[in-house]
Amino acid sequence: MPVPRPPQPETPAPDAFAVHRAPVADGVELAYLREGIGGYPLLLVHGYPETKRIWWRNVAPLAAAGFEVIVPDLRGYGDSDLSPNDEYDLALYSRDLHTLVHDVLGHPRCGLVGGDVGGVVIVDMANRFPGFADRMIFFNTVAPVVLDRADWYAEHGLSLVPLEPGPTGDYRIRQGRDGKELLAELDTPARRRRYVREFYEHRLWASQYSFEEADCDFMTEPFADAAKLAASWAPYQLEHGRPMSEPPLLMQQTETRTLILYGPDDQVVPKDFPKRCEIAFPNRVGPLVVPEAGHFLQWERADVFNPVTEMFFGDLRAR
Repeated sequence: MPVPRPPQPETPAPDAFAVHRAPVADGVELAYLREGIGGYPLLLVHGYPETKRIWWRNVAPLAAAGFEVIVPDLRGYGDSDLSPNDEYDLALYSRDLHTLVHDVLGHPRCGLVGGDVGGVVIVDMANRFPGFADRMIFFNTVAPVVLDRADWYAEHGLSLVPLEPGPTGDYRIRQGRDGKELLAELDTPARRRRYVREFYEHRLWASQYSFEEADCDFMTEPFADAAKLAASWAPYQLEHGRPMSEPPLLMQQTETRTLILYGPDDQVVPKDFPKRCEIAFPNRVGPLVVPEAGHFLQWERADVFNPVTEMFFGDLRAR
């Protein structure tokens, strides 16, 4: 018999939140949720293989706690537009989101929360737009590499360049180097959804039994579209020759006060992630390990994630 998982907040219905749209770049509109208008703004940024739906258990509790919760789909994902020129990279994601929050919604500052690709994007945002991010929560992704601290990595038995991802990291090669061939194999909506579903099940990203049948259906539906699935692979193709608009700002320490969380059941993010974060974020809280959680920490342990987020940003609600 499986060990029962900790009870989680009730998952809202798929249509529980209104979806808004706003132009952020030439030919690109982002879809986003915006709940709790008037509270302190929190930007929640998804990664891969996710959309804004990965935050479904977090939106209502955080809005009820006094935050304006802004949850976009990155360009090319979910309900957001595909790029008309096939332009996708980390700096573009960052600029899109800054335009949405700062220019469209009118927030000069906000709190940033992200994991996976979203975690990397919020680090770029904090470094690219000084003063925009008050604080950040960063979890289960690639830790920034501080190139001028090679001595520190050596002292702690770490390579300067992070190790390859764990035993299920082969997806990076297929999606990055062999994307066209892989997409040809996934030639029906059902096959595309089945491929994405594996990340939530047996590929050892999530803590066991974190996603039930209906949860997997909900998470994989946006990836049935071949063009959207292909667009979501763009970050992995940057290692294999895809052109980028400009380098992301990830090779430096990030001074923004940052809470580091880590779901240890994740078998794709290298186990040295917490240690690497200690040098990348000098003004940090943590790393804090969240038990019975993996890559999708915000969903798997929403019972922990939501109150921790409220506490970390809580004093900023008085603004």
